[in-house]
Amino acid sequence: MENFDIKDRKLAEGGRRRIEWAEREMPVLRLIRQRFTKERPLEGMKIGACLHVTTETANLMNTLHLGGADVVLTASNPLSTQDDVAASLVTHSEIPVFAIKGEDNITYYKHIHATLDHNPHMTMDDGADLVSTLHKERRENLNKVIGGTEETTTGVIRLRAMAADGALAFPVIAVNDAMTKHLFDNRYGTGQSTIDGIIRATNVLLAGKNFVIAGYGWCGRGLAMRARGMGANVIITEVNPLPALEAVMDGFRVMPMAQAAELGDILVTVTGDINVIDRSHFDTMKDGAIVANSGHFNVEINILALEEIAEVKRLVRPFVEQYELPDGRKINLLGEGRLINLVAAEGHPASVMDMSFANQALSLEYLVKNADRLSNEVYSVPTEIDREIAQLKLSEMRVAIDTLTPEQEKYLNSWEEGT
Repeated sequence: MENFDIKDRKLAEGGRRRIEWAEREMPVLRLIRQRFTKERPLEGMKIGACLHVTTETANLMNTLHLGGADVVLTASNPLSTQDDVAASLVTHSEIPVFAIKGEDNITYYKHIHATLDHNPHMTMDDGADLVSTLHKERRENLNKVIGGTEETTTGVIRLRAMAADGALAFPVIAVNDAMTKHLFDNRYGTGQSTIDGIIRATNVLLAGKNFVIAGYGWCGRGLAMRARGMGANVIITEVNPLPALEAVMDGFRVMPMAQAAELGDILVTVTGDINVIDRSHFDTMKDGAIVANSGHFNVEINILALEEIAEVKRLVRPFVEQYELPDGRKINLLGEGRLINLVAAEGHPASVMDMSFANQALSLEYLVKNADRLSNEVYSVPTEIDREIAQLKLSEMRVAIDTLTPEQEKYLNSWEEGT
């Protein structure tokens, strides 16, 4: 195989060991792989995947490959690729990969176009860059696409906007919205891995720090829970009154970013929106403030404004850029404002990605069977798939639950009985 672009194939053996280590924590995907290997439900399907190139993603790619799919993988973020994993996929699985950690934007989109050169029948996206490029620049490839899946909140927002405008040319399943995805991956995965990335990048003690979190969706909830568990004083900023009220009820301080920026020792965005931390916030931040992002795109932090007001910029640690302002204050930006849990750490633990990627695999199988009956809309993962994954996960954890008796089934499905 010659059609790939990675950093170094010599890294492959180390990547294989780490992929195997992750697989031990992915029992649901392993069960799906066993069935896919026998049934080959994706036979003849070309899949273009734009995902974070991690050990967990490698296990998903191997599952799809063994299920009959012809898969090509590109990175969904310029800094999230694990180069040894990319090398192993190319060398040991013979899956074409176009991803190099630290690639510039030109190379990033060149890799996306290389994936579209594969003429995929289905897309897998993490942030909707692949689908967006396909619709804007590669419309000649649209006629072969039967459907796609989307992994993230950010991507689902973009795709729903496309569908609302009538621009979406094929059905997409919002894997992000599956209960077995956002309740666990977004909350427990993002919570732990974001803290992991911040600590690896800075080696700061969280206890006693003012830890500002922009956004109290499932990612924000998980991050707040973990930061509080590390002893931080957590402050939440929100634009939606419902999650803001929930944060208050959960025991957190809630205030506007304009106020929180003055107090924060560490500030993290997880909103999916643009310029959540803006020029006016940099103007009032503490000397030494640490700013990071765990949302999909680095637009959540107005980095251009920070560049404009800073007099000096220097790399003080790997993944820590320090901006010195005219008054002498220093602001530390982590990982170029990109996903800090993947830039400075390894992303979500394999055990939560097990459920997320099980959703991906089963959603693709569902699309093969049902795409001709679906409209060009964004669909939720079918409830039966969600429940199947939850049951498989419980079984692998050796956790048993009750089953309704016939009497209980009848009661829940009737209206006659009352008090």
